Amino acid sequence: MQQPALPTLILQPLVEQTLREDLGRAGDLTSAAIIPANTTTELFMVARQAGVVAGLELARLAFQTLDPNARFEVLQPDGSAVQADTRLARIHGLAQALLSAERTALNFVCHLSGIATATADLVARVQPHACRITCTRKTTPLLRAIEKYAVRLGGGMNHRFGLDDAVLIKDNHIAIAGSLSAAVERARAGVGQLVKIQVEVDTLAQLDEALALGVDLVLLDNMDPAMLREAVQRCQGKALTEASGGITPDTIAAVAATGVDTIAVGWITHSAPILDVGLDVVS
Repeated sequence: MQQPALPTLILQPLVEQTLREDLGRAGDLTSAAIIPANTTTELFMVARQAGVVAGLELARLAFQTLDPNARFEVLQPDGSAVQADTRLARIHGLAQALLSAERTALNFVCHLSGIATATADLVARVQPHACRITCTRKTTPLLRAIEKYAVRLGGGMNHRFGLDDAVLIKDNHIAIAGSLSAAVERARAGVGQLVKIQVEVDTLAQLDEALALGVDLVLLDNMDPAMLREAVQRCQGKALTEASGGITPDTIAAVAATGVDTIAVGWITHSAPILDVGLDVVS
């Protein structure tokens, strides 16, 4: 699933910081010692296994940051579903620079493609239910924008980007406020009318209280399918429903069958396996 590319303004600092970490104080000792400075080469970025492609723009920036004249030709754009041994991109430029940028480029593409692939798998598993897969704020520090981009490429949707774009009242908020009603009332008074208010509940009694307060969404946490189904019935026409808590590829279809509107899965950003992608010299 193709998505609008993220702005270079967001991506370039990530790439530069990552290259700076890898090059250290003395640069790429291996490539500099072995390869003459003016040597050029051509490389293919290749998916070693089937999956969904993500992160090629970060790879392009990595190569072109070290060699501004490098050519980066996308063969399979972000969002493409590819089979093993598919060539994703062709790169031509100074050999020293391309090899120095190789690991940074591959780290981004492997990680983001893994997220997109895991998301696409979950999206397929909840068909034909009218349910969407969403990620959470459980992201790698400083990589949230690109990880959430990868989720969208896999057919998922994004939950909050940060603490500043929606209200989600959780158990600790309620405990400190003294009650759910106090927490909701304070939240409603403290934000504008365009900000949605969601409450996390783990019992049907809490759900009924939240619905009586007129919240916009409810996060149904760690409920089994039977309780989820009952919760969804109680929410009809009153609030949107989201299921979360320990959901795996093996259990997600049963959760979707309860009728929830969305399913929140934290591990697709913080623990998705990478997609194996390599860089091969064109022979």
